[in-house]
Amino acid sequence: MVDSGEIGVIWNQHGTIRPQPDTPATLQPMSADAPKSAFELAMQRLRQKDKEANVDERPLTDAQKAAIAEVRQVFTAKTAEREILHRAALRKAATREEGELLNENRSPASPDTQAPESLRCGPIHEPA
Repeated sequence: MVDSGEIGVIWNQHGTIRPQPDTPATLQPMSADAPKSAFELAMQRLRQKDKEANVDERPLTDAQKAAIAEVRQVFTAKTAEREILHRAALRKAATREEGELLNENRSPASPDTQAPESLRCGPIHEPA
């Protein structure tokens, strides 16, 4: 065996590296927690950034929860209405081509199915 001059590894006669016997392994035991999703990792990073910037995490107020519930209800109703109208138009289509044209013109991100601009601008602020 030949010492490579690097700490913790030696070369054997076949030209492969293996750890030296007196060098402790650097493997970490797996934690008991389940693996985190990309969303959970992103949220963890955002919480860490908030902590570093001294931003306090506050729960939503009842007024904010009510506003969110109202927007969700309106959004769900508009989405359902669009779906009903689309299906009715498909039933009225005389030919297969008309039905395909209706499906092509149907955009999943049409203005009626997008969140209102006021919600896409940023976080909900408490009323003054």
